[in-house]
Amino acid sequence: MGLAVGDQGEVKSEPNVIPMIDVMLVLLIIFMIVTPVISSGMQAKMPMGRNIESRPDEELDIVLGVDNRGDYFLDPGDGTIRPVPRDSLEPYLRRIYENRLKDKILFFKADQQLEYGAIQDAVEIARSAGVRVLAAVTEEPARGLMAAGRQGG
Repeated sequence: MGLAVGDQGEVKSEPNVIPMIDVMLVLLIIFMIVTPVISSGMQAKMPMGRNIESRPDEELDIVLGVDNRGDYFLDPGDGTIRPVPRDSLEPYLRRIYENRLKDKILFFKADQQLEYGAIQDAVEIARSAGVRVLAAVTEEPARGLMAAGRQGG
C-alpha cells in the first residue's frame, strides 16, 4: 500500500500493484507450462516384472481384471472367471469384502493398452467397496523383449 502526502496535508492511499503483477506473471508461466501436459493426457502401463517368482493363486485371492475395452472380469477366489458389468461391480465387491476382517486385498490385472482413466475408475470402485490394499499383478516380459532391453540400455 502506498502512502503519499499532498500539498494540503491530505493522506492519499493507493494499492501497490507491483507484487500483484509479479504473482500474476508467475501464475501465467505455470499455467502455460502445465496446460499442454494436462491436455495431452497421461499414458499409464501396468508394470512388467523381472525375476518374478511363480506363485499359484490361493483360494481366497480375489482378482479383478480389466481388458482392453474396459470390461471387468472377476475371479472371486474359486478359480472361475466371470464377466461383471460395471454398475454391479461395486455391490459385488462390497458383499465379498464386508465379511472380511483383516484380509481386504484385491489383486488387479489390466491390459497393457488400457487407458489410465479406466484403471482409475476400477481403483475408485474397489476403494468404495471396502478394498484396503490393491496389488498389481505383473507379468514377466517375453524373452525377446528382455534381450532387446539389455542391448539398448
